[in-house]
Amino acid sequence: MSTPSRFPASAVGAFAWLLNLATWLLARTLNMPEPLVHNTGVFVFVHVQAVENSVGRTLCPVRLLRQLRAWFR
Repeated sequence: MSTPSRFPASAVGAFAWLLNLATWLLARTLNMPEPLVHNTGVFVFVHVQAVENSVGRTLCPVRLLRQLRAWFR
């Protein structure tokens, strides 16, 4: 049984094909193996996501409101 998707199968296939093409082109341009380019991209994405999540928690409006109320007590 397959999981329902919001996107048609052709769009998902086209996106995967374009992603593979972009990885291949970047690897050829940098003269690096494709798996290294892919893994480096995943590594960078995970680190950027972690930073965004930590900043998002720090700048959460509810948390900032609680801090502001605590300062004026």
